[in-house]
Amino acid sequence: MREDAAALARRLARNAEAVCRHYLSNGRREGRWWTVGDVANTPGRSLFVRLHGPEAGRGAAGKWTDAATGEHGDLLDLIARACGLDSLRDVLEEGRRFLSLPAPQRPEPRAPVAAGSPDAARRLFHAGQPIKGTLAETYLRARGITYLDDLPALRFHPRCYYRADEKAPVETWPAMLAAVTDLDGAITGVHRTWLARDGSGKAPIATPRRAMGRLLGNGVRFGLVQDVVAIGEGIETVLALRCVLPKMPMIAALSASHLTALVLQAGLKRIYISQDNDDAGMHAAQSLAGRAGYHFIEPFVLRPRARDFDDDLRQLGSAEAAAWLRAQLAPEDATCLLLPQPADVGLGG
Repeated sequence: MREDAAALARRLARNAEAVCRHYLSNGRREGRWWTVGDVANTPGRSLFVRLHGPEAGRGAAGKWTDAATGEHGDLLDLIARACGLDSLRDVLEEGRRFLSLPAPQRPEPRAPVAAGSPDAARRLFHAGQPIKGTLAETYLRARGITYLDDLPALRFHPRCYYRADEKAPVETWPAMLAAVTDLDGAITGVHRTWLARDGSGKAPIATPRRAMGRLLGNGVRFGLVQDVVAIGEGIETVLALRCVLPKMPMIAALSASHLTALVLQAGLKRIYISQDNDDAGMHAAQSLAGRAGYHFIEPFVLRPRARDFDDDLRQLGSAEAAAWLRAQLAPEDATCLLLPQPADVGLGG
């Protein structure tokens, strides 16, 4: 019977110290932990591997964290990074070799998928991890976005492939992944934001934002849409708006052109369109408002004071940004605003 990855990770965790001595030989044991500089086996004390604990849950053996980069995972993740293995099959093979386990009798083949296809997008998104405690969270907080609860549409990948063009070498950078979904919730694409290695901003590469898959008409969705929704262009713009309208479902269309083409679900009564203050943004907002009105959906165009609502949040603070938005909402929706605290005034900059 083929052993799955979770079972193999548990076997490795029972031998956590032996794993560390083999793959992280430049480290040392300190109490219940193995410490070393990083997953590349650099001497130091930044990476911590738990040597003892339960098989699963909080404090599980084999779990590790790199305090410098925010990376974390289990011993299979550690072996993959230490050996430079990108394929799950290769990682499992290396894990079995270390434990002297026989190879599986019938390895399950993985069908190839076309590059840039919805299938490739789904595989990439599912290879990520929740953003809490990762460089993706660091990046968003640096943008003034602090309300980060319940975001299943976002994930983090610590080593996402990037190539400037077809002739350029492949690089790996940490990346924030966003699932692009249709009205039924099926993933049709993924948006990648490559990040600086400390999470302080976007990666210093030519095009730090790219999307793949089937995007037209679809978007990155936050919350369950019923009869009211807020729609904007960029992910950060929509997340900034969500900081002061936390109960309102939202969709990021990813660009001005995609904003005009977003498919609106049946049953909507009102839509709020977050306008970017440039020619393309204003034209897209008016175009979507006109299309909504044609379908008897009441449109409200939300106009920021600065270039977009992420700039508003950072420059004005959440309390003043909320006050600016409140006047632009229908009265029945104004109660969705996050009640500002006095300490919020002047947040950001």
